[in-house]
Amino acid sequence: MAKELKLNLPSVGDLFSTQAERDDAKQERVVELPLSEISNFQNHPFKVRLDEEMQEMSESVKKYGILIPALVRPKDGGYEMIAGHRRKMASELAERGTMPCIVRDFSDNEAIIIMVDSNLQREKILPSERAFAYKMRLDAIRRSAGRPSKKNSATPLQNFEGKTSRELIAAKSPDSHEQIRKFICLTKLIPELLEMVDNGEIDEKPQIAMRPAVELSYLSKEQQQFLCEAIDVEDCTPSHVQAAKMRKFSEEGRLNEDVIMSIMQERKPNQIEQFKIPQERISRFFSPGTPAEKIQDTIVKALESYRNQERKKADAR
Repeated sequence: MAKELKLNLPSVGDLFSTQAERDDAKQERVVELPLSEISNFQNHPFKVRLDEEMQEMSESVKKYGILIPALVRPKDGGYEMIAGHRRKMASELAERGTMPCIVRDFSDNEAIIIMVDSNLQREKILPSERAFAYKMRLDAIRRSAGRPSKKNSATPLQNFEGKTSRELIAAKSPDSHEQIRKFICLTKLIPELLEMVDNGEIDEKPQIAMRPAVELSYLSKEQQQFLCEAIDVEDCTPSHVQAAKMRKFSEEGRLNEDVIMSIMQERKPNQIEQFKIPQERISRFFSPGTPAEKIQDTIVKALESYRNQERKKADAR
């Protein structure tokens, strides 16, 4: 009598997939999760704004639901949002109790990197958001490489083919290695100054440009607070030249409240009233190609000569 053989044969799917793909298939699933069970990512650097765009997104969710599932990971008996914070708010505004989510297990460092990368593709990102996102990703990469955090973020990482941590970030972001360095500097600004940097993107006052903001990031927190007070008093923000001067004085140990106020009271080039003469009114007095500086010097000398002549006439009367 023939004996029945029981063989554990691989399925068709197993024959045409890798072990990694099979492991992923076991881990990943799309489920409808209650919004109350999904917490926001810890220290999420990207703001979720209740603006006109969000209102439009909410209306779309009311009609069609969430078309692209969010990405979450299990945490503390519930779930932590990794990518999909705006979709979650839109679902709440649309009065939906659940939303579709892909549930996957990620380490803390993996979750940070994915969260940052998914949000950096957005069109509108404030400098402060980009700054803290890059800082979080930088720290996660360095921890993944098995190295403690250091001040010099440009140190090559042996685990990543000798590339620096900032180069690794630049490879997957719209900003260059140097731009990323500048953005990370912004994380050292106090909230009041950082808000002024963001104001430049949304056309609000007061505003601080990127270049002076980077210089100001080297000041101490106390010095930055003194600067905020000076900005309020003088009703203006520092230029790049003024910010660089403050940084220099700070590094020399000579920057205090009085020095900051003195620097802020200096007149900037754009505050000096300009007097312009139409070119067609003076071109006949100069040869073609005469340098502007020479034209200016000649006009000044002519005016001085005219003034002297007028004085002589007045004295003769």
